Amino acid sequence: MNSSAEELRAFIRGNTELLTPPLIPEIKLYLASEVVPLWQATEEELAKQGLPPPFWAFAWAGGQALARFILDEPEWVAGKRVFSFAAGSGLEAIASAKSGAVTVAANEIDPYALASIELNAKQNECELLVISGDQIGSQLHDYDVIIAGDVCYEQGLSQRIDEWLQVLADAGKTVLIGDPKRTYFNAGDRERLRVYAVQTTRELEDTDIRNAGVWKINPRP
Repeated sequence: MNSSAEELRAFIRGNTELLTPPLIPEIKLYLASEVVPLWQATEEELAKQGLPPPFWAFAWAGGQALARFILDEPEWVAGKRVFSFAAGSGLEAIASAKSGAVTVAANEIDPYALASIELNAKQNECELLVISGDQIGSQLHDYDVIIAGDVCYEQGLSQRIDEWLQVLADAGKTVLIGDPKRTYFNAGDRERLRVYAVQTTRELEDTDIRNAGVWKINPRP
């Protein structure tokens, strides 16, 4: 489904509501809710319409935890250049901008997510640099802090992401991950900085509350 930028924005406005994630009352996002069809659409139904799964339409537990951490402890990003990988709705990127980052880039491969990020940034009066395409493997020379929330869903992809983020940490970058210990998340020797109890829904998770951590990848000795 090839759509213009305006068509993408119209789709998002028509299939979401402006809501505040439970853990982040400071930020409003265009999100799917129980009252809009996108909430209950199956992957098969979306595929028939030529639509990718709407990961961007939900504020996932790991992303909320990471955004909360950044808002509560802005010194991690203040005055820094931040790259938000697999940015989804743009929640963590917006939190970084609100916390004093000098530059914030939000990266996604899904054109709907990219349009969502633009809408959400405007709604929250934040300026984000929106970057499309697969950036895994990039050295990200122009950034000081790399953030990623809830990216460990598939085994192969999770391993690829983990190895890349470790290389970035080895190069001296601050790498922060928000994750509720998904199956393929490599806790390993990651440094856990905070844990938040995030209100969720059984439509998305297997529990009403997920304990989501914020983790730092330290450079290898």
